Amino acid sequence: MKIAVIGQSLFGQEVYCHLREEGHEVVGVFTVPDKDGKADPLGLKADKDGVPVFKFPRWRARGQALPNVVATYQALGAELNVLPFCSQFIPMEIINAPRHGSIIYHPSLLPRHRGASAINWTLIHGDKKGGFTIFWADDGLDTGDLLLQKEGEILPDDSCEILPDDTVSTLYSRFLLPEGVKGMVQAVKLIAEGRAPRLPQPEDGATYEGIQKKETAQINWDQPAEAIHNWIRGNDKVPGAWTEACGQKLTFFSSTLSTEGLVPEGETLPIPGAHRPGVVTGAGLILFGNDDRMLLVKNIQLEDGKMIPASQLFRGADSTGLELTEEDLVTAEAVRGAWKRILPNVVEVEDSTDFFKSGAASVDVVRLVEEVKELCDGLELENEDIYMAATFGDFIQLLVRKTRGDNKESKCTIDHVEKTVNKLTLRMPHQLFIGGAFVDAEGAKTYETINPTDGSVICQVSLAQVSDVDKAVAAAKDAFEHGLWGKISARDRGRLLYRLADLLEQRQEELATIEALDAGAVYTLALKTHVGMSIQTFRYFAGWCDKIQGATIPINQARPNWNLTMTRKEPIGVCGIVIPWNYPLMMLSWKVAACLAAGNTVVIKPAQVTPLTALKFAELTLKAGIPKGVINVLPGSGSVVGQRLSDHPDVRKIAFTGSTEVGKHIMKSCALSNVKKVSLELGGKSPLIIFADCDLRKAVQMGMSSVFFNKGENCIAAGRLFVEDPIHDQFVQRVVEEVGKMKIGNPLDRDTSHGPQNHQAHLQKLVEYCQRGVKEGATLVCGGNQVPRPGFFFEPTVFTDVEDHMFIAREESFGPIMIISRFASGDVDAVLSRANATEFGLASGVFTRDISRALYVSDKLEAGTVFVNTYNKTDVAAPFGGFKQSGFGKDLGEAALNEYLRVKTVTFEY
Repeated sequence: MKIAVIGQSLFGQEVYCHLREEGHEVVGVFTVPDKDGKADPLGLKADKDGVPVFKFPRWRARGQALPNVVATYQALGAELNVLPFCSQFIPMEIINAPRHGSIIYHPSLLPRHRGASAINWTLIHGDKKGGFTIFWADDGLDTGDLLLQKEGEILPDDSCEILPDDTVSTLYSRFLLPEGVKGMVQAVKLIAEGRAPRLPQPEDGATYEGIQKKETAQINWDQPAEAIHNWIRGNDKVPGAWTEACGQKLTFFSSTLSTEGLVPEGETLPIPGAHRPGVVTGAGLILFGNDDRMLLVKNIQLEDGKMIPASQLFRGADSTGLELTEEDLVTAEAVRGAWKRILPNVVEVEDSTDFFKSGAASVDVVRLVEEVKELCDGLELENEDIYMAATFGDFIQLLVRKTRGDNKESKCTIDHVEKTVNKLTLRMPHQLFIGGAFVDAEGAKTYETINPTDGSVICQVSLAQVSDVDKAVAAAKDAFEHGLWGKISARDRGRLLYRLADLLEQRQEELATIEALDAGAVYTLALKTHVGMSIQTFRYFAGWCDKIQGATIPINQARPNWNLTMTRKEPIGVCGIVIPWNYPLMMLSWKVAACLAAGNTVVIKPAQVTPLTALKFAELTLKAGIPKGVINVLPGSGSVVGQRLSDHPDVRKIAFTGSTEVGKHIMKSCALSNVKKVSLELGGKSPLIIFADCDLRKAVQMGMSSVFFNKGENCIAAGRLFVEDPIHDQFVQRVVEEVGKMKIGNPLDRDTSHGPQNHQAHLQKLVEYCQRGVKEGATLVCGGNQVPRPGFFFEPTVFTDVEDHMFIAREESFGPIMIISRFASGDVDAVLSRANATEFGLASGVFTRDISRALYVSDKLEAGTVFVNTYNKTDVAAPFGGFKQSGFGKDLGEAALNEYLRVKTVTFEY
């Protein structure tokens, strides 16, 4: 479609870029005039792309649209107006001009919070859910028909839980901006396809609140602490909630209700109208509501504009500054250049130059942070740092302190291996990660990790020894028993996991590329599944952190006294997690996310052949602020690292995914050492039963996926397909045709559907597996050989005429090998008996149009997961685990948390 984009800001820029990527023609961009010599990001980007940009200071005069503006607009021939974020009043002559009209984004769940400060009021009112609305523009104020909304029929999941300490900035950055951009793009797609609804906006529940301004943001102290907290965060950062105290106007930022363990001892701050004086403590300024509950404010802006930590309110200005080295001075001049670029109206940037008083806006904060990160080689810097050091001199002092090791913490140095792959420069840690630092193994022992695409060496990786395991367990134990991890609230723990998920998402292309390089994962699949599901898993379990609850239990009373019995769910302690090589990052995430959400610390042993994403994950945990010692990563052999973790007396839990043989050995070691808690996800030989009444096209499609997904290196892969006799030959024919269409090649090529097997030994095992199948009399329809090219490639393979006694009918290949057996028409119980005649029970599947048969078969199949008319459909909320010798315990879902918790019963008598 031909689209006119009317709006401004980074939000408008993102919507504009995504619409062009979707193939729409943006015929013109209408944005605000330059401010202080700076162009709006939307206009800047469009101008760079050669798209006509118009910057009308106003669109109408005396209530009438300006004719020259209307004429300019009409000449573009737009079919739809898209208003992602617009602060100007657009006349109805423009709104109604296009064939499809105009759509507008609004950052609340209309009809609630109509008006220009919707995000502020969402927080001020203490709403538990946030979201956005995309509606059809009319002549009212945010009153048009709904197109997309949280509770609408189109996007039922587009809402977000508002965290207790969210501010306008965090809510916008975490959800309203990224999901809003996606929503705008989807709305345009629906319009283009003729499927866009127009749902009349209800008036029931409608609210309108005015624009929040500084003069209206004064704090009313005659209300509960939670209401005061909501007022402060609802005005953070703009316009800023304020009060009179100390003879000046103080503006409060970074409020929290998480005051557990805080003692209101310190210098008092009298506040006119407050229920009680504030108290300045080392943690910040404690304030009180009229309910006597506390809240904590961490930052204060003085009347002169200077931002200080609230804990320093009575300390005065720190006149001592660090002496800058020659290197520091060079950095300072480079940073001064960044300030000049962002503040073009400032003739000279001096130490006293104030970033915000010189005209900088919130978008400039983001720009400065990113420019300085680039200048300072990835220095950890946050938006908050700019507000806390707003003058150039203070900002340089802050940077120098950070580069020298802020808060006297030793800076973690990382010896990266760099490779340019997939148009990215990969920076991969290759040492052990113990106690928050990357270190060599004992004796500096290393081994080679191999690229399965061509057999080349990627890099040398540290090879952990027994003493390294002991060090890692000691670090994890100390972090659990004495560190910050056990002292912070569950909600704060969840916040750290959300931050980690965000970092995984920001680095998803890099992580997916490493998975392709180290594990042979097809890049597009790695993006969606290996990395995509890892992100989802951490977000899911981050939400569980503050919802782990015990119970109160009625018991017989000890008359004449009374009893109260309750249970507490507590973390176990140090957990050892041993992960496989088929999904290196995803399997790590499935276990580690639940483990951390429960409050444990962890020592991770990645598979020896695929250590690199686990080590990159370790680096990201540092950036997320996970305390030192909480997460430790030890590449190495199972016989050394895995065995020592199983035997170690300070490890209280082992979670393992791998073979049944090794799982049995781990279980025995855990029992003999200290009776560790164990969860095992072991081998599988998952049956897939395909009845003649199925949707054959879908059965072929999903049957292919059930076997060849991720090169067959999939724990729930269908190890044996039972196909009903009437459709057997047709099913085989179609499968062979589809196999012929599969593109075998470099996993980084976007059209590759089948990459290399994970490592050389596994490739050889697959060759021998097929040779045994042929020798026992099964029919090899296609494949069965190594692909004649460098690397560990194996042909997608199909066997038919497989009888129950054969080795390939009983044993798992863990590769791209489809095993097909016939079963007689209508003989449901017989095929169920054959499907269940295995010691494995991880997954299973059935295809049929008969719902009664589907229910009967799913009830009788002895497996932890049963797929009906689908396959491989796992989700972070659905528990995953096997029966019989496929193991016990669950990953994912609420059930996974129980694997990492212990239940304590507490009984009182009174």
